[in-house]
Parts: sequence; C-alpha cells; structure tokens
Amino acid sequence: MIASIKSIEVFVFRAPIETPVMTSFGTMFDRPAVIIKIDDNDGYTGWGEIWCNYPTCGAEHRAKLLETIFAPLILKMDTNNPQEAFTYLTKSTHTLAIQTAEIGPIAQAISGIDIAIWDIFAQKKNKPLYEILGGTEAVVPVYASGINPVNTEKIIDRARNEGFDAFKIKVGFGHDSDVEIIKNVQLTMSESEKLMVDANQAWELNEAISFFSRINEIPLNWVEEPIRADRPEKEWQKLSDITNIRLAAGENIRGLDLFNKKIKSGNLGVIQPDICKWGGISANLIVVKEILNNGIHYCPHFLGGGIGLIASAHLLAGSGGDGMLEVDYNVNPLREGLASPFPKIIDSKITLNSLPGLGITPDLSSLEKYLVYHAVLKN
Repeated sequence: MIASIKSIEVFVFRAPIETPVMTSFGTMFDRPAVIIKIDDNDGYTGWGEIWCNYPTCGAEHRAKLLETIFAPLILKMDTNNPQEAFTYLTKSTHTLAIQTAEIGPIAQAISGIDIAIWDIFAQKKNKPLYEILGGTEAVVPVYASGINPVNTEKIIDRARNEGFDAFKIKVGFGHDSDVEIIKNVQLTMSESEKLMVDANQAWELNEAISFFSRINEIPLNWVEEPIRADRPEKEWQKLSDITNIRLAAGENIRGLDLFNKKIKSGNLGVIQPDICKWGGISANLIVVKEILNNGIHYCPHFLGGGIGLIASAHLLAGSGGDGMLEVDYNVNPLREGLASPFPKIIDSKITLNSLPGLGITPDLSSLEKYLVYHAVLKN
C-alpha cells in the first residue's frame, strides 16, 4: 500500500438543543458529531462521520481514538482502494478491539474513515458516489424520524407540511401511552402515508408480545427493535409468528456473519445498517446486496450529523431497492451545517446533487460556535 494521505483533521461539535430527544434508553440534551477530514497528496479532500449519538460524552473519546490509534495507520494508507483500506484498518485494530472491549468505538472510527476515503475515491473518478456504487437514480425517498412521544400529532403535522409523508415515532414509554399515541396519530394519517414505531430495544419478549397484541390491527409499516438486537433468533421468530407487521432492526448489528444470520433467518422485513456505526460504505455494500437479494427491504438507519446522512443517501441510491432514508426530524444544526448544500425535501424525497463524491462541504465557519475539539495530524 503506497501512502497517499497528506493530513487528517478531526472535529468534535456539540450543539445545544431546546427540546431534548427522547428514547426508551435515555434522553439526549445536546447533539454531538465527530467529523474526519482527509486531505490526500493529489489535492482531494474527503469527509466522514463517526457515530457518537449516546451517551454524548463519547464524542471526545472517539476523537481521541482517531487521533492516537488511527492517525498513524491512516497516514500510511492509499485512498485509491477504499475496500482495501477498510480491510487494512480492521485487521490492524482487531486485536486491540478485543483487548480493550472497545469493539463499538473502534468500528465506528473505521466507519467514518471509510466514508471519507470513498468520498475522495469518487471525486477522483469525477462522479457522484452513488454512481460509483452502481446507482443511476439520484432521487431518494425519505421519512421523518426520531419523533418524540410528546406533542406527537403536532410534530407530525409540521413534518407533513414540510414535505414528509412517512413518519416514525418513539415508543417504549409504557404500553398504555404508546398505544394511545399510535392510535391518535393513525387517525390523522391518509391512505398514502406511512407510520412506523421504534422501541429502541425497550422490551423483554413477553412485553413485546403484549405490545403486539394491542397494535396488530393498526396498519403500521414496521416496528423497530421491539427487543434487544442480540436476543436469540427464536425470540425474533416468535414475534414474527404473531404479527403481520414487519419487524425492523440493523443499527445494532455488527459484522458480516451476524448480518448474514439475520438475513437468512427471515424474521426481519426491514434491515437497517448504520454506516457510521459499523462497516462504513465498504462492508455495508456487501450487506445491502445480500439484504436485497433475499427480498428484504433496505432502509438505512441514521441519526446524527449531515455527512453521515448524505453518505447513507448515496449508499441507498447506489444500491437500488425501494427503501427509505431516515431523516431525523429533531432540530440539529449539525445536520444542515455539515452537509452544504443540503437537499430540499419535496414529496417526501430528496435529490442528490451531481457533484463528485458526496457532493457536500461542511460550513465550518457557521458551526464554529459548536466546535469543542479540533486536532490536525500530518505526515
């Protein structure tokens, strides 16, 4: 591998928010983002994003991993073969991931690096990333996600007026309140609109069974992570057997073997890899192909800054299928600010631009007030 990288920069942003983001496992009181910038010796710049949603204190830790563990490896790499670079980083840190039990943060760092390298790779080919990945259509369906269980109907009505026709609300706060919200929202839905719910792994099997017994007659598009992602497949099979509503999961699955197991089980109707959490573009290209080849819907998971969102859109556009892109509907200046120009939502779709690579550049000057950490590393 011939070194072609000139420098690396890592940024940590943290944006305060007025309305906390509620989930069944905890509440987010600010919005963090860890961003990597890679400059190569040919004058190209690639951008990537490393998952750091929760707990938000983990953002600085991931930045330090990038600075201390990964920078010496990255500066030896070649940007002309992203998948080779992904394999190199994964093998180089595999023992460390086991030794430190930092499997998640290390995988997330590799994912962000991988996205940045694919950005450079596509720019050098002078094509949008989705075309490099095999896509021909720049239009991507989207849905409004992360909708809190407070003022839910008003939030959905606002999202509807802004161009969305599919919505995902958070559940896992008690069956009575969850079911009441779902029923009230469903009454406001038109026949062409879609409603999904996300429990964020809230329930034990018996609790999930009880939930489904109360909502099975409601035309939900999917129920996401009703039980923990690592529960035995027989539990997922049990849920699949008792409902006609599609089960969804994927953001908390790591590794080709585990994804293949999930795909082959047939228990999931929707699979949702998160490219900033594991696998980046390189590994998820393989996963998504298997998802689609097995007749399962691919809908990328994402809840973070703008770079990861746009990268997810490129993978979806490059892969085909009829999936929808998750767009966090909560206020987050790190979404639009890190992905300029940010695509407009029209008829619940976005259109990726025709610029090479990801086609975006972070507006760092407008985000300076949110910057809490920055490091530059050079050869």
